[in-house]
Amino acid sequence: MLFDTHVHLNAEQFNEDLEEVISRAKEAGVGKMVVVGFDRPTIERAMELVEHYDFLYASVGWHPVDAIDMTDEDLAWIEELSSHPKVVALGEMGLDYHWDKSPKDVQKEVFRKQIHLAKKVKLPIIIHNREATQDIVDILREEGAEEVGGIMHCFSGSPQIAQECVDMNFYISLGGPVTFKNAKKPKEVAQEIPLERLLIETDCPYLAPHPNRGKRNEPAYVKLVAVQIAELKGISVEEVERITTENANKLFNIN
Repeated sequence: MLFDTHVHLNAEQFNEDLEEVISRAKEAGVGKMVVVGFDRPTIERAMELVEHYDFLYASVGWHPVDAIDMTDEDLAWIEELSSHPKVVALGEMGLDYHWDKSPKDVQKEVFRKQIHLAKKVKLPIIIHNREATQDIVDILREEGAEEVGGIMHCFSGSPQIAQECVDMNFYISLGGPVTFKNAKKPKEVAQEIPLERLLIETDCPYLAPHPNRGKRNEPAYVKLVAVQIAELKGISVEEVERITTENANKLFNIN
């Protein structure tokens, strides 16, 4: 059974054919998924979905690009939702220096607030990082994030940074880019980081793996990520599926 640890089935790209998408995921062997909400509309939709499907779980948080929009009421709402039995993590949260909608200092403040909340409610965190690796590592260390641990989502950094994150009680999650021919770093990470610290994801509808690159991504394609990791590690796909699913169940405290 596969566990896709990061899906956006709450995105409008799935409005027309969600049932078919879920059906294909099940056919591919995907048993569980975490639907990630990162602002008011996506969190609301994620909660609707997890109420409707027993195999879906939610993560709720605030995206760094929209950090400037987050209010104290939003943070209080996320805290309230964190007690829901199907909310298994907080996030995605972090830093994004690619887009300039939210100033860096605002992003950092919102990131720190969410780490504090995660420690209060004792949930792991899902980290979004774009062009901000060192600042993210520094903040995780300064805020004692290893107390709750979590996921470096769609990791694109070096094996050295991956190991630093593992040492801080984080799992490294690999998605579609590990299948891209020119993706040197994710392939190195897949080879060097122990399978016991790896997770797999699609980040659908984004970052579809080869040979579907450029198309809409969907949870069924997480199988292609597992196949690539198995090849890079020289082990069976079944072993990758089994251990990454065990890792996810353990992290999210799902029986």
